[in-house]
Amino acid sequence: MQTRYAKALLLLLAAASSFSAFAQNGKCIPLLTRPDTFTKVHPDTGKLRDLRDLIQTSFHTQRLSRKSDSVGLRPVASIVPAFGYSLQSRLAILISGNVAFRTSPQSNVSTFVSSIAYTQNKQVTLPIQSSVWSKSNNYNFVGEMRLYHYPQSTFGLGSNSDIENQAPMNYNYIRFSEIALRHIAGNFYMGGGYMIDYHADITIGPTENGTVAQYLIYKKRSTKTHSTSSGFTLNGQFDDRDSPINPTSGFYATYEFRQNLKTMGSTFTWSSLILDVRKYLRFPQSSHNVLAFWSYDWLTLAGRPPYLDLPSTLWDASTNAGRGYIQGRFRGAQMVYGETEYRYRITRDGLLGGVVFFNAESFSAAPGTRLQAIQPAVGPGLRIKLNKVSRTNISIDYGFGRQDSHGLFINVGEIF
Repeated sequence: MQTRYAKALLLLLAAASSFSAFAQNGKCIPLLTRPDTFTKVHPDTGKLRDLRDLIQTSFHTQRLSRKSDSVGLRPVASIVPAFGYSLQSRLAILISGNVAFRTSPQSNVSTFVSSIAYTQNKQVTLPIQSSVWSKSNNYNFVGEMRLYHYPQSTFGLGSNSDIENQAPMNYNYIRFSEIALRHIAGNFYMGGGYMIDYHADITIGPTENGTVAQYLIYKKRSTKTHSTSSGFTLNGQFDDRDSPINPTSGFYATYEFRQNLKTMGSTFTWSSLILDVRKYLRFPQSSHNVLAFWSYDWLTLAGRPPYLDLPSTLWDASTNAGRGYIQGRFRGAQMVYGETEYRYRITRDGLLGGVVFFNAESFSAAPGTRLQAIQPAVGPGLRIKLNKVSRTNISIDYGFGRQDSHGLFINVGEIF
């Protein structure tokens, strides 16, 4: 899933089961993504192999049915236990599940996706995401809920912050959002909705070297042990990718304007804008290799967001922006992020692939201040084909950042 803890190590087990393409896509459906392309079969599927084929060949088992790859009016449910790992959680134990269905024979596929996880860092998370299409596909209703108990370190404001200023932090977190999108023309959708982020029981301790820099920074932004950001959003999307799971061509762009108001329960009045732009092309054009570009800008437009609602590393919707650094490593009023990844086949049957990636991010500190140092990261990755019909890969990457920051990043599906 596109949550922190559904970056599963043992979802390989799903390849040996009769899961739908949605279960084998370990990610939640991205915000504003049209899921109708999930069931498109790749033209050369018959020539490709995935983990299910490998297991059947290795253990001489009978061919497993792929009937569940086609979703109809009757809901198709899948549940799988798994283990995961990330820098911010360390080892995680989770149960992931999803339900897929159509509201009419002609509608796009609607989904509910969730997981519950407990991590080695004593974090407990329960994210729930939904995408429900109307019978005529004129409307898409996208919802999200998060229930977290989340110990996590913080390092201060701006991309000049020093890793030595790490300070332990603990809080409970609730998010609720519901967005309605209306088809405008072609691949373009627009709409809006409501979103609330509530952080409670916030505690922060001194840094490991005995200073209280992070505590003072937090106190300047809030005198309470809780914060609320509540308001409306305006959203838009253009998407002509050939697949939202593993694109090989096309263009994707979304925007989200968010206005939080004290009259709606917010601790502060503030507004933000998120611009997410992605481009995919085959390179060389005659090959199966893909050159992918990603730009993600998360900007505070006005007001003073609570500390934990500021733009931050790996706190984007997919929790993927910033491979090479721990979640929350950089935080500030403005975030500018860019990444390039080259994806290539290792085996002709598509079972194994590889990537090399480079990303860079820059943050300002307080609102109204300039962007600070650019923090780069680079690394290689391995791709294992989990489902050749949905083209879902297991992604295993190792990222290297500055100040000896490095670590393993595991995902089901592509990073972007």
